[in-house]
Amino acid sequence: MEGLWLVVLVIFVMALSVQSQLKTGFYSTSCSKAEAIVRSTVESYFKKDPTIAAGLLRLHFHDCFVQGCDGSVLIAGSSSERNALPNLGLRGFEVIDDAKSQIEALCPGVVSCADMLALAARDAVDLSDGPSWSVPTGRRDGRVSSSSQASNLPSPLDTVAAQKQKFSDKGLDDHDLVTLVGAHSIGQTHCQFIRYRLYNFTATGNADPTINQSFLPQLQALCPKNGDGTKPVPLDKDSQTDFDASFFKNVRDGNGVLESDQRLWDDAATRDVVKKYAGTIRGLLGLRFDIEFRQAMVKMSSIEVKTGTDGEIRKVCSKFN
Repeated sequence: MEGLWLVVLVIFVMALSVQSQLKTGFYSTSCSKAEAIVRSTVESYFKKDPTIAAGLLRLHFHDCFVQGCDGSVLIAGSSSERNALPNLGLRGFEVIDDAKSQIEALCPGVVSCADMLALAARDAVDLSDGPSWSVPTGRRDGRVSSSSQASNLPSPLDTVAAQKQKFSDKGLDDHDLVTLVGAHSIGQTHCQFIRYRLYNFTATGNADPTINQSFLPQLQALCPKNGDGTKPVPLDKDSQTDFDASFFKNVRDGNGVLESDQRLWDDAATRDVVKKYAGTIRGLLGLRFDIEFRQAMVKMSSIEVKTGTDGEIRKVCSKFN
């Protein structure tokens, strides 16, 4: 019996260990202005271009899904992670570089680039009228960045089963999946990623039947058959720069822009979560999404983190020391 209790205790401690290795206010004595510098830098770029918020949120997400939240996505180089096909549209690198140079001038070699990504993602959501939360910090920067490891990032072409598997591989459940995809409440895609849904879906010569018939002409006007593939398309047709629950109403009503987003309505488990966030009582459900998004972000930003003496604290975020 004693042995069993020991096993239970060890498992419990292991589950807590990642969360306890990171802690809120990790830099409160070693670099007390770090979080404020990240915030003011994000804010200055956001004032010039509010779409940078979605870019910073995505940057953190893509970092965490490849080798954990270790800043590996920031490394420059022809074979580095950021040059992998799914990462070619990433943006916001200059925001992190700017904040890093300010922090290095004040407290050299203390604050990791991985933590800066987590803080910038939080600030980006907050500035977009979304929730704010305390970000546990103490991550260290990884020493490996390889484009070949980024092939398993979630894709707009993924089935729900594929999305679930990719999230599950990172310790995230179906509820986390839908909640985190709610980040598509801000941001944009490009015509090249959705055009196949509008004209010749699965070679039928017709549009994807899951697209709402009144929304289809709007998308076709934005993305003509032989038009510019790089033209931006908002992921939330109603409020592209406001972080809110309207994205889930769009999915419910067949107004999801990415096929992977719209497919969340086809699966019983993910549909239940979409329904919960898309309810009619605007205030109450917005609040529920805000609370659960915070929790899911803290969970996601703890994926496979390096702490203690693992990794390093980079001096420049785009290159290893």
